[in-house]
Amino acid sequence: MTTKPKSSWRRLLLTLFSAGLLWQSQGVAAAEFNFQEVTVEQLQTAMQADELSAEQVVRHYYGQIAKHNERGADLRAVTQLLPLAEALSVARALDQERAQGKLRGPLHGVPVLLKDNIDTADGLANTAGSLLLADHYPSTDAYIVQRLRDAGAIVIGKANLSEWANFRSTGSSSGWSSYGGQAKNPFDTSRSTCGSSAGSAAAVSGNLIPLAVGTETDGSLVCPAAITGIVTIKPTLGLLSRSGIIPIAHSQDTAGPMARSVSDAVYMLDAMLGEDPRDEASYAVSEGFAQHLRVDGLQGKRIGVMRDLMGYHSGVDAVFEGQLQVLENAGAELVDDLSFVNGRNWGEDEFTVLLHEFKYGLADYFAQHPAAPYQNLAGLLEANNRFADSIMPFFGQELFVMADARTGEQQADYEAALARAKQAAGPDGIDATLAEYDLDLLIAPTTAPAWKIDLINGDNYSGSASSPAAVAGYPHISVPMGFVEHLPVGMSFFAGAGAEGVLIEAAFAYEQLSQARRAPSLMPQHH
Repeated sequence: MTTKPKSSWRRLLLTLFSAGLLWQSQGVAAAEFNFQEVTVEQLQTAMQADELSAEQVVRHYYGQIAKHNERGADLRAVTQLLPLAEALSVARALDQERAQGKLRGPLHGVPVLLKDNIDTADGLANTAGSLLLADHYPSTDAYIVQRLRDAGAIVIGKANLSEWANFRSTGSSSGWSSYGGQAKNPFDTSRSTCGSSAGSAAAVSGNLIPLAVGTETDGSLVCPAAITGIVTIKPTLGLLSRSGIIPIAHSQDTAGPMARSVSDAVYMLDAMLGEDPRDEASYAVSEGFAQHLRVDGLQGKRIGVMRDLMGYHSGVDAVFEGQLQVLENAGAELVDDLSFVNGRNWGEDEFTVLLHEFKYGLADYFAQHPAAPYQNLAGLLEANNRFADSIMPFFGQELFVMADARTGEQQADYEAALARAKQAAGPDGIDATLAEYDLDLLIAPTTAPAWKIDLINGDNYSGSASSPAAVAGYPHISVPMGFVEHLPVGMSFFAGAGAEGVLIEAAFAYEQLSQARRAPSLMPQHH
């Protein structure tokens, strides 16, 4: 058990030091290539034209991480990196395949970061952000990781997250973990990334990596994406396998792509698809979603404007209001001033479900990892208390205590709560509202602008559009829609189960017209 929070940073610094030395001599072609805001398509074009190699791409991003993860902007977005020599070895093999005419797809030779709650068998720990799991080394890749590797992506490391995916304390600071420290917003490093996919979002937004994987139970993909000015797709429950991912709640958990553009997010989503026999909710689709990247994707769409998911921030509402015209100009028909036809009354039931499923889901995860240092929530609770100085210096573990208090006698109560929550958010919520007004999809502002990081009081969180789709297990896409002062904000697109294609069409068409994404300056700011 490691109790020194600096241990992970020391390992990372050593990797980056060697990367920095090698990065200086990466060759002329890569030095001349403009990586800023580069898309997956642009990387593929350059690599196909022999202007760039996967090896040079990898060196570049190790260099970016060396510049801005603990120095420069000090984003604390990345917690672990594969030794550079190993990443370069993978890159060279993929370069060789390309030279021989074998192309695995859009992610061939593209570096990727994984949220640090996803299993890999490459010697990276899967920590959930906790020092308690600093020595938890899984023996197999998560299913989605294997899919990414098969697609030619180069998994170079792990991204910081809110510890235990923000399910440890009621007073947490999003993006803080005992293993990785406090992740920071690239647009203003005094402000939050939201969470829990904090490092994944900050690394993508800050151009430390082209693509990252995050996970969501409720808001953990869409909130950090909106607050750091990037795109994410939270898919329908089961579209992406959840095996090999440290859980909160199996009835809501899903991984998802985080990228700077809708097309990049779709290419990454497509790479991770596939039915996994180890995940009972997993299902196959006959084809990927890239065909839905249509510039005319808003034409003829009937879109409901969800006013009852607004009103918590006037600046966000004003930006959103200004963007409605963009949708109409693109041929969408807006049905305005809507609220859920049966109200929103799933919150208490959702909380019961998360507490119950966390306790038993964690035990199930550890049962598949007999070598893990802990095997259940009770053991983690006790160890958090034992190492409280390094693991709980700022906030406690109230959610751990509540979840561990759940018992088998409450199984029936849990099942009833689960049925009510699913019914309220899904059939009686999103589905009923779509049907009532004959709509294709619903929109709302994703969440408020980034708040100041506050380790004493925790998050100053005012509201979000995440819960309906999260609780229902339905798809939700967030796309940058503009700025409040210097801080990015996002627009949410969500609909019924399996509606990814419809949402991608609308989100992609909107993005092409709004062009609201812009790169952060990556200088620490204190507004």
